[in-house]
Amino acid sequence: MKATTLSVLAAAVLSIAAPAAFAESKIGFVNSDRVMREAAPAVRAQQRLEKEFEKRDQELQRLGKELQTTQEDLERNGVTMAEADRRTKERTFNDLNRDFQRKQREFREDLNQRRNEELASVLDRANRAVKQIAEAEKFDVILQEAVYASPRIDVTDKVIKALADTK
Repeated sequence: MKATTLSVLAAAVLSIAAPAAFAESKIGFVNSDRVMREAAPAVRAQQRLEKEFEKRDQELQRLGKELQTTQEDLERNGVTMAEADRRTKERTFNDLNRDFQRKQREFREDLNQRRNEELASVLDRANRAVKQIAEAEKFDVILQEAVYASPRIDVTDKVIKALADTK
C-alpha cells in the first residue's frame, strides 16, 4: 500500500517538475540527409567520386552495348547461321556477359566502398560542426533523427553554412 502511494506521489512530482525542466532545455534538430546532399564538402565528395569512376562507368556502358548488339545478332541471325558459327557466337556472348557481370559487380563494390569513405569524412566534419553550434548556442541536445521537428528548432542551415565556411 505504501509503495503504491509513494509511486503516485513520485509521478505527481515528476509531472509538475518535468515541464519546468523541459521549458529550460534548448533542443535542436539537424536533417542529416539534407546535410549530406547540400553541404559543400558532400557535393565536392560526390564530384570526386563521379570523376574517379567516370572511365569505368563508360567502359561498362560500352560493354553493355556490345553485349546487347551480340544478343540481337544472335536472335536475328541465329536460326540461319551455321551450327558452328552459332555456337561460337553464343560462346562469345556468354564470355562477354560473364565479363560484363564481373566488371559491373566490381564497379558497384568499389564505388560503394569509396562512397562510404568519402561520406564518413563528411559526416565526421558535420558532427564536429553540430557540436560547435551546440556549444556556441548553448543547446542541451541536438537530434539527428526524428519523425517530426519544428522548423523553429532546425539548425540544418547553420550546419551547412558552417561546413561551407571550412575547407
